[in-house]
Amino acid sequence: MTFQATDGTAPLVLDRRTGPHGEVVLRRRKDTYEIIVNGCFLMDTSDGRSERLLVDAALERVTAADPAILIGGLGVGFSLAHASGQSRWSRIVVAEREDAVIGWHRAGPLSAFTATALSDPRVSVLHTDLNDHLRAPGEPYDALCLDIDNGPDWTVTDGNQSLYSPSGLAACRARLAPGGMLAIWSARPSSAFERALERAGFEDVHTQEVRVARGVPDAVHLARSPV
Repeated sequence: MTFQATDGTAPLVLDRRTGPHGEVVLRRRKDTYEIIVNGCFLMDTSDGRSERLLVDAALERVTAADPAILIGGLGVGFSLAHASGQSRWSRIVVAEREDAVIGWHRAGPLSAFTATALSDPRVSVLHTDLNDHLRAPGEPYDALCLDIDNGPDWTVTDGNQSLYSPSGLAACRARLAPGGMLAIWSARPSSAFERALERAGFEDVHTQEVRVARGVPDAVHLARSPV
């Protein structure tokens, strides 16, 4: 796999893969890297505030002395790098279904954002679909920080909608320790999704917003598993 650089303003395609879930593309626009999925912009390295909030908001609310966190979606690595910089997490697990994304972090341009985190002995990266991992038996997590698409109101990849469904939220509850925190990233606030979290039996449901330069704010939906 050969990566290229550019000084121009037009995006340059660095890598393009077609897998079981569609096409995944890594682009560079000046100093910013972009991930495009099935022709739709998913994320880039220009900001990262909301991805870091995803982790911070969960950490502030977990009560376990040595909490374990599951990060759903590696993306450009902001959430992983931020969690790795926090000493309180005892175990940091990342579920990422796209082999290309993992490769861009291990041996490509995105390694600049996560090289330190990937060498952290607390970190393990699983090449697996988040929905499958949540439904599989395993040790509970104290925090689920999930960012696998644009949110409950607009998904760009077939199958991701199941995370926000009643069965997906039930799977989240099942993998959380009592009192554990669920944090889900969204490209926009969703009052309908807040109600879905409440119907799924979560407590302390609320949303934190992050203002962006244009358009509606990013959002982190937060909810607690019952004790």
